Amino acid sequence: MQFLKLLFWCLLAFVAAVFTFGNWTTVSIQLFGGMVAEVNLPVLLLATFLIGFVPTLVYQHWIRFRLRQRLAAAERALETERALTAARVAEPVPPAPPVPPVPADAAPNGVQP
Repeated sequence: MQFLKLLFWCLLAFVAAVFTFGNWTTVSIQLFGGMVAEVNLPVLLLATFLIGFVPTLVYQHWIRFRLRQRLAAAERALETERALTAARVAEPVPPAPPVPPVPADAAPNGVQP
């Protein structure tokens, strides 16, 4: 599996290098105030990719961090609850007092019509 992953990344790097050498042209970008920026096409594509990728990556790492924190808190609460339950089970429970029997005439027989 590691070999396939390495092969994929090498192939991707090769395709990116071929694209870069084949499209090394200058692109004019109109900026505010009448300014013009001359940028190479591969650099422009890399910059736009990073502008879209980095905020998403930061957001996903933040969500993953928060979920790990919540999971750790839940595991601590579960461990505390297990410890309390084990302590309750270890204590002897006093027997319940006996229930007095109900007299026969006090129990209802059924519904009268």
